[in-house]
Amino acid sequence: MRVCCIALDCQAQDWNANLSSALERLREAARRGAELCVLPEMWPTSFGAEFDQAAEDFTGEALALVATLSGELGIFVAGSAYGPVIEGRPTNRMHLFADGELIWSYDKGHLFSPTAEHLSFAQGPEPPTAVETRLGPLSGVVCYDLRFPAWVRQPILAGAQVLLVCAQWPVARTSHWRALVLGRAVEGQCFVVACNRSGTALVGRRKMELNFPGSSLIVDPEGNVLAEGDENSSLIFAEIDLALVEDQRRILPVQKDERRP
Repeated sequence: MRVCCIALDCQAQDWNANLSSALERLREAARRGAELCVLPEMWPTSFGAEFDQAAEDFTGEALALVATLSGELGIFVAGSAYGPVIEGRPTNRMHLFADGELIWSYDKGHLFSPTAEHLSFAQGPEPPTAVETRLGPLSGVVCYDLRFPAWVRQPILAGAQVLLVCAQWPVARTSHWRALVLGRAVEGQCFVVACNRSGTALVGRRKMELNFPGSSLIVDPEGNVLAEGDENSSLIFAEIDLALVEDQRRILPVQKDERRP
């Protein structure tokens, strides 16, 4: 299948621009043959200082438009946005749309305390599941989750062959991002399609100024980088073949040999 990462500059001050850019780039990606597209973390609104009814309403409208577009274009679209409210705080929910429908979702399990994400969001209670699709078995995680291998391991053990990642990962820790994405691919013997945002923003309650490199990555099960973005590349593409996952897992039967606590 042909996959695409769309590294938007997600702005908390201009939600309409985020939505317009996402829709435009999804159409472009589909024109260029993409079957599966990944958007960044919190792509419709980014991280505002507060969550309110306006943010909830806009998110719902934006997700509905993306769902409809997935049906019109016949593509899969993943990304995260405000999710259900739990005890006054929303989750950071990753969505996967296909053929006009929501087919999978997951609430971010690890909240980034340096930007006070844990004060603004509710923590997702469970690791992500895997979902069988016409493209193959997929799953995903959100940004900070990448640092927690036991959490990411769960969807792999459940059968996922492609791990989708949406993120707002800053320039200062780009080396960590790259190492973790490659590591998760080798560890899980899976493809990783990891979309990181671009631009500069004041993030969260603490209004921490962060620069984002747009360093999206598409990596194969052996840790080979198939495509890599930078601040000048809003879209990156790669062809992936899930037969490589099956071959790698047969040659190196890690899951069979694994000792689990």
